[in-house]
Amino acid sequence: MSINVQEAIKRSIQTEKNAMNFYQLGAKKMSNPDAIRTFNLLAKEEREHAAHFYKIYQGTDIPSIDAFLDSPPDNESSWISTISRLISADFNEQKALELAMEREKNLEEALLETASLITNPEIKAVYELNAKETHHHYELIESEYARLMGMVHETDIDTFVRE
Repeated sequence: MSINVQEAIKRSIQTEKNAMNFYQLGAKKMSNPDAIRTFNLLAKEEREHAAHFYKIYQGTDIPSIDAFLDSPPDNESSWISTISRLISADFNEQKALELAMEREKNLEEALLETASLITNPEIKAVYELNAKETHHHYELIESEYARLMGMVHETDIDTFVRE
């Protein structure tokens, strides 16, 4: 399968923006300070991911990454439509975190799949790095979810085993 690498990079910039907007919107609706902090951190990191892709983008249709990222959310994107549906329904931190884990897992898979199609080592490395960071996002959300739900997290296992 052939891939238009620059078009893939442009889509990746948009996806990272959508993820950033997802976390920004979610954080505004949360009341739990730790969950808010987690979503704000994730929004900041998604912005950084978009910048990574922008550095390897050769198109001229996005003259400023900051102006692009600060533009209004794309309400048609699956990231925004799913958080918007949740916000308009019975929003809570648990559901937002579950949705975020699902979105991050799917994004990691998509990034790895795209990386496997790219032959340019520099561009491939950006996709692989973002996939690794996306996996870290999943783990961060999973940890916050476990804390919010009062579950024993893997970092606490030693404490319980020794007692």
